[in-house]
Amino acid sequence: MKEPVTAFLRHLEVEKHASPHTIRAYRGDLQHFARSVGVVGTATGRDVRAWLASLHARGLDAVSVGRKLAAVRSLYRFLARRGVVRRNPAREVRAPRPARKLVTFLPADEAAAVVDARGLAGAARDRDVAVLEMLYATGLRVSELAGLDLDALDRDARTVRVLGKGSKERMVPYGAPAARALDAYLGRRAARSGPVFVNHRGGRLGVRSIHTIVRRAVRAAGVTRRVSPHTLRHTFATHLLDHGADLRMIQELLGHSRLSTTQRYTHVSTARLLQTYEAAHPRARAASS
Repeated sequence: MKEPVTAFLRHLEVEKHASPHTIRAYRGDLQHFARSVGVVGTATGRDVRAWLASLHARGLDAVSVGRKLAAVRSLYRFLARRGVVRRNPAREVRAPRPARKLVTFLPADEAAAVVDARGLAGAARDRDVAVLEMLYATGLRVSELAGLDLDALDRDARTVRVLGKGSKERMVPYGAPAARALDAYLGRRAARSGPVFVNHRGGRLGVRSIHTIVRRAVRAAGVTRRVSPHTLRHTFATHLLDHGADLRMIQELLGHSRLSTTQRYTHVSTARLLQTYEAAHPRARAASS
């Protein structure tokens, strides 16, 4: 096989029916790789690592480097199946781990301003306030809130039964403000089944509509940062952790399958702790000045 990269791209186009965009991306990545290693068929794991190091030196982030490595792995899988190479040298090379971004959340005063929704008006105000209170009080995903049915609410015990990812069920409590908002919205509704939150036609309130409610409340509260329903979920978890809640309990409330997913909130709290320390401790201020 004289031109392995060309043969692989042809395979993607003819046999895999890859999109032109995908083929262009693979072509750019693989041609750059071929120029770097010289002979594709004799490249080693060390050659692949050296290429990745050159990409890192150019300032590419971990996500971009990982994508390029995936293209090289695909190329060598193809060549191995065709008998051009004995093994895939890219298999022994680890993709770089993307840096985990700190989650975004609202300070307590901004969270209160958004959830109070005093600037909202209109016939659906009670519903919108209940949506906002429940997002912040329970940390539900926006899809979970949209999918909530009346029979999942225990208004006396102030708990909600949630069907989360992987059809895992969990019970989540909510506080008095959210309970009052639900009471104001639901009133004496006789129905015991069907969606909790409905649109003006009586159908289930959709995820996009919940995003719109949050955006309107943020504008009305005068909060300038970007806020989504997921921001309120992050805020729920961060505020619980800041006030002494156990990490395992937060994991259970959020419906995370792995504790490592929940642990990112400890990074947020640590960052805030350092900021507070540097602002308040005289020796910290002296060192930075």
